[in-house]
Amino acid sequence: MAASLAAGRGGGVLLYAAGRLLLRLGPGGRRCFRTTVTYQAEDENCMAEIVNVVFVDRAGQRIPVQGRAGEDVLRLAQKNGIDLEGACEASLACSTCHVYVSHDFVDKLPAPDEREEDMLDMAPLLQENSRLGCQIILCKELEGAEFTLPKITRNFYVDGHVPKPH
Repeated sequence: MAASLAAGRGGGVLLYAAGRLLLRLGPGGRRCFRTTVTYQAEDENCMAEIVNVVFVDRAGQRIPVQGRAGEDVLRLAQKNGIDLEGACEASLACSTCHVYVSHDFVDKLPAPDEREEDMLDMAPLLQENSRLGCQIILCKELEGAEFTLPKITRNFYVDGHVPKPH
């Protein structure tokens, strides 16, 4: 596979292969990487755009958290100790990261694709503002959004199995 290098913004270096970004070195050689689900950064300098959101847990407690643009809601919740399961580890094979998106922000999200809709069909207590947390990617337009955890979830994976985020 042939690879090509390109200069990134701010003095970084981008490595492409088959038209896909494989590696991004930020200023000073800091390494950033991209996965199929979300943009992740090893260093704060790679992505500085902070997005403030609120999770509402199953008991109704409001938990304000800060995430970075490009991070998905499932990983943000897990990183902050919020009980959002994600049994399939964001592979779109379950509905355990089902959340309700505050009505003011539902239209700011891209429409769910067919695979997400299929998984949502299996989620208990489905509502019009239901989405999978693994498919919601934070952006500045979601500043102030609320993500409410439904009272119950259904895990078809294994009864009692609780995956640990990597």
